[in-house]
Amino acid sequence: MKALTVLGTTSEAGKSVLTTALCRLLSRQGIRISPFKGASISVQSYLTEIGGEMSYAQALQAWAAGIAPAVEMNPLLLRPKGDSAYQVIIKGVVTETLSINEFHRWAEREGWALVRQCLDQLGGEFDLLVCEGAGSTAEVHLRGSDLANMRVARYLNSPTLLLVDSERGGALAHVVGTLELLEPIERALVRGIVINKWRSPQAVSQAAVSWLEERTGIPVLGVIPWDAIACSHQGTLNLLKRHGKATSPEVTVAVVRLPHLTGFADFDPLDAEPTVRVKYVSLKQSLGYPDAVILPGSRTTLADLEALQESGMAQEILDYQAAGGTVLGIAGGFQMLGEFVADPEGVEGMEGRISGLSLLPMTTVITQQKVARQRSVTSTYPHVGLHVTGYELHRGRSKFAQTDAFQPLFEDSKLGIVDSYQSVWGTYLHGIFDSGPWRRTWLNRLRQQRGLKALPTGIPNYREQRETLLENLTDFVEQNLDISPLLS
Repeated sequence: MKALTVLGTTSEAGKSVLTTALCRLLSRQGIRISPFKGASISVQSYLTEIGGEMSYAQALQAWAAGIAPAVEMNPLLLRPKGDSAYQVIIKGVVTETLSINEFHRWAEREGWALVRQCLDQLGGEFDLLVCEGAGSTAEVHLRGSDLANMRVARYLNSPTLLLVDSERGGALAHVVGTLELLEPIERALVRGIVINKWRSPQAVSQAAVSWLEERTGIPVLGVIPWDAIACSHQGTLNLLKRHGKATSPEVTVAVVRLPHLTGFADFDPLDAEPTVRVKYVSLKQSLGYPDAVILPGSRTTLADLEALQESGMAQEILDYQAAGGTVLGIAGGFQMLGEFVADPEGVEGMEGRISGLSLLPMTTVITQQKVARQRSVTSTYPHVGLHVTGYELHRGRSKFAQTDAFQPLFEDSKLGIVDSYQSVWGTYLHGIFDSGPWRRTWLNRLRQQRGLKALPTGIPNYREQRETLLENLTDFVEQNLDISPLLS
């Protein structure tokens, strides 16, 4: 398999950002790219479409490559638990908590087997893997448990970029010292050096480049100014590491974590809002007092509706709404808000009929026929004339009772409805929050209830914002980096 590896002389050298730019840069050339990082230590995670948990950095890199994030791109995610333990998430699933010593012993064999398995799988599906390292690649005392650095590069026989953070000072020493600590076979894989976050005049950078190339015999392929990391007012870092996220969010949106929840990506645009906290609530937890509650999609609507009823969460939602709370259902969650959901043939795995929450005047029967189509519609609520795009992906047909107390959300009345108080919403449209104006208008109603100032609504859609940030970052890196020697 073909691969390119980005390793660093230190932690926080900028590996994630550079790898993201490389994924977009190479995908522009028509190469089918997949990012990869064997193991990440992070409290920031992303939930894939099927609910697998992975590092947000690799999710961003997947979007840069033009593909959907998958847990195989980050098979091992470690969430710190105090100073001496990790919660271990394997291929998206939380497993156990290990001490640091226990983890390093596990990583030597079981962890490495997992990394190899995912590398082999991705290598068979894509033209090129762009692999990000972790921390410093010269931690020789951790070589046996390495799951992201030279152990990966050696397995792939991958040409490697060595990235150094000039902001820390001592950049030349970091490069030379790192190379000295690598084994000869590892040093031979380093085909280029990149100096990152450079602030000095160009004449100084040229002197540094000349000295490094003469001392190491390895070409310096790029000197990336500090502005590249701070591009778009640090917007790219906001996406990557969630810098700038409000520590005390003004609005909280609770998403009920159904046993077979789907459509996690529906909530990415909400999560990216600086003033919004998205909180996932399991059926065993108390709902609390959020500003809105969302019932998401489900792979098995009947079974999840039954679990919702038996857990007592259904009654909590009813009590919350009766007290003036806002409830929104999407796809399967929309169906659950009706009077009942029936699956007479057991299409989704459970045969029968379950009472819904009766917050909406509708009934649903699950059928064999699946609706799967892109939609582009115009809203009637929360404001007339907002353009919204998304997709339908559901089974079942819903019938709506005619009543003046409910109005259609869009010009297609079957796509969603809302009550006259705008407290109960339901829609079949996945991706509804991607529309910047619609999302902000919906949030402004919640903000108004709290006595907060309205947010501007004339903003781009979420994916357009993300694409602009990725394009700006890639353009800047491309101006300061030449990777053609590696590709040749």
